[in-house]
Amino acid sequence: MIFSQRLKELRLECGFTQVELAFKVGCNQSMVARWERGECEPTASAILKLSYVFNCTTDYLLGKTEM
Repeated sequence: MIFSQRLKELRLECGFTQVELAFKVGCNQSMVARWERGECEPTASAILKLSYVFNCTTDYLLGKTEM
Protein backbone atom coordinates (compact mmCIF):
# COMPACT_ATOMS: atom_id res chain seq x y z
CA MET A 1 0.00 0.00 0.00
CA ILE A 2 2.94 2.34 0.54
CA PHE A 3 3.80 2.26 -3.16
CA SER A 4 0.34 3.40 -4.24
CA GLN A 5 0.32 6.24 -1.72
CA ARG A 6 3.79 7.45 -2.63
CA LEU A 7 3.06 7.25 -6.33
CA LYS A 8 -0.02 9.44 -6.03
CA GLU A 9 1.72 11.91 -3.70
CA LEU A 10 4.69 12.28 -6.04
CA ARG A 11 2.47 12.62 -9.10
CA LEU A 12 0.42 15.38 -7.48
CA GLU A 13 3.52 17.17 -6.12
CA CYS A 14 4.94 17.26 -9.66
CA GLY A 15 1.62 18.45 -11.08
CA PHE A 16 1.21 15.52 -13.47
CA THR A 17 -2.10 14.07 -14.52
CA GLN A 18 -2.37 10.30 -14.72
CA VAL A 19 -2.29 10.63 -18.50
CA GLU A 20 0.93 12.67 -18.43
CA LEU A 21 2.61 10.23 -16.07
CA ALA A 22 1.51 7.27 -18.16
CA PHE A 23 3.07 8.86 -21.25
CA LYS A 24 6.35 9.45 -19.42
CA VAL A 25 6.49 5.85 -18.20
CA GLY A 26 5.21 4.26 -21.41
CA CYS A 27 1.94 2.77 -20.24
CA ASN A 28 -1.69 3.89 -20.31
CA GLN A 29 -3.69 5.99 -17.86
CA SER A 30 -5.75 3.06 -16.61
CA MET A 31 -2.58 1.31 -15.46
CA VAL A 32 -1.47 4.35 -13.46
CA ALA A 33 -4.94 4.50 -11.90
CA ARG A 34 -4.74 0.82 -10.95
CA TRP A 35 -1.30 1.34 -9.38
CA GLU A 36 -2.62 4.29 -7.36
CA ARG A 37 -5.61 2.26 -6.14
CA GLY A 38 -3.34 -0.61 -5.17
CA GLU A 39 -5.09 -3.02 -7.54
CA CYS A 40 -1.83 -4.16 -9.13
CA GLU A 41 1.87 -3.49 -8.96
CA PRO A 42 4.14 -2.21 -11.72
CA THR A 43 6.89 -4.22 -13.31
CA ALA A 44 10.49 -3.67 -12.26
CA SER A 45 11.14 -1.68 -15.42
CA ALA A 46 8.14 0.57 -14.73
CA ILE A 47 9.35 1.18 -11.17
CA LEU A 48 12.74 2.17 -12.53
CA LYS A 49 11.15 4.58 -15.05
CA LEU A 50 9.02 6.08 -12.27
CA SER A 51 12.13 6.67 -10.17
CA TYR A 52 13.69 8.57 -13.08
CA VAL A 53 10.55 10.66 -13.64
CA PHE A 54 10.31 11.58 -9.94
CA ASN A 55 14.08 11.77 -9.35
CA CYS A 56 13.87 9.42 -6.38
CA THR A 57 15.12 5.95 -5.55
CA THR A 58 13.24 2.77 -6.27
CA ASP A 59 13.58 1.97 -2.57
CA TYR A 60 11.66 5.15 -1.73
CA LEU A 61 8.87 4.25 -4.16
CA LEU A 62 8.64 0.78 -2.64
CA GLY A 63 8.56 2.10 0.93
CA LYS A 64 11.95 0.75 1.99
CA THR A 65 13.45 4.16 2.73
CA GLU A 66 12.42 7.71 3.44
CA MET A 67 13.58 10.52 1.15
